[in-house]
Amino acid sequence: MTADEHDYRKLLQELLLEYGPCGQEDAVRDVCRRELEPLVDEAWVDAAGNLIGLMRGGEAPPVRVMAHMDELSMLVKRVNPDGTLNLTPLGTMYPGNFGLGAVAILGFHRTLCGVLALGSEHTTAESPRIWQTKPDQGDKALDWPDVYVFTGLSAHELEQAGVAAGTRVCIDRSRRALVDVGRDYLGGYFLDDRAAATAALLCAAELRSGRGPAGDVYFVFTTGEEIGGLGGTFASRTLPGHLTLALEVGPTEAEYGTTVSGGPIVAYSDALCIYDKWVADRLMDVADEHGFAPQAAVLGAFESDASHSKANGACAQAGLLCLPTLSTHGYEVIATKAIPAMATVLVGFLESPRGGVDFDAQR
Repeated sequence: MTADEHDYRKLLQELLLEYGPCGQEDAVRDVCRRELEPLVDEAWVDAAGNLIGLMRGGEAPPVRVMAHMDELSMLVKRVNPDGTLNLTPLGTMYPGNFGLGAVAILGFHRTLCGVLALGSEHTTAESPRIWQTKPDQGDKALDWPDVYVFTGLSAHELEQAGVAAGTRVCIDRSRRALVDVGRDYLGGYFLDDRAAATAALLCAAELRSGRGPAGDVYFVFTTGEEIGGLGGTFASRTLPGHLTLALEVGPTEAEYGTTVSGGPIVAYSDALCIYDKWVADRLMDVADEHGFAPQAAVLGAFESDASHSKANGACAQAGLLCLPTLSTHGYEVIATKAIPAMATVLVGFLESPRGGVDFDAQR
């Protein structure tokens, strides 16, 4: 591992350890702000909770670069008299994406540890909630009404800790360690979108130490992406410029012709929008220039801050650059080279968005 790899992995691990459920991204934002402020000319938090850093550049039109801070998580739906909790998801995933195990309950007064549980497999049809999910019995896919959180506390004790309907529940910190997979891969929960946020910070550092961007760049670390791109759409509507460029994880599946061992994924469309061809083409060109073997993709069940912004009329132009990722919205795997590669492509794009072509067409 090189010194640079050690530095980005240390930052990525720090980001992964912080809880950042939708609407409660404060701890992640604090780490990003600490890293971002020395690299930009101005930094602030907007009304939607987005962290924004402005790096001033030349005469080219401004670009908004977005990576989201929120993570897939859960919301307490009901506190039961026996102290167990029923949940509903914040974002698109199912219990099987996370697996049963330790969770952090972010009470208003205290953070508690609980266990996401289904119940004993040593049961019969007299326990229908469990029975119906067994492959050799009911064969019903495990869903949120089937599971609960065991807290080991009474309903009164939970109330004293500030746990109620609406309390966020996250995968516990004990399950958030970044792991090495084989020689060339990293695995962990919430690489979506902490890996892309790390790449954005690496890009900002490289631009600051180099010739700088062709135009003003707004680095936006957004809120609420997993529940509809709320923060990103707000930032696209309120910040200068026409182009929103999202940084994301990208699915690596045969239907898209993408692989986790390949180069950066450049999206030409997703479920919400057609990305601007000139943006995607330029990202492909920059990745090619660096020998990264980029992967063009037309994505299906996928959305981003950029596509939400364009679909809602908050931006005129949109692009999407992705880290090739195995098992998106689950226990995710990326290549160790993916984060530096994304940062390098982003630097090349921001230094020369049009590749030497006149900027008038963007204005």
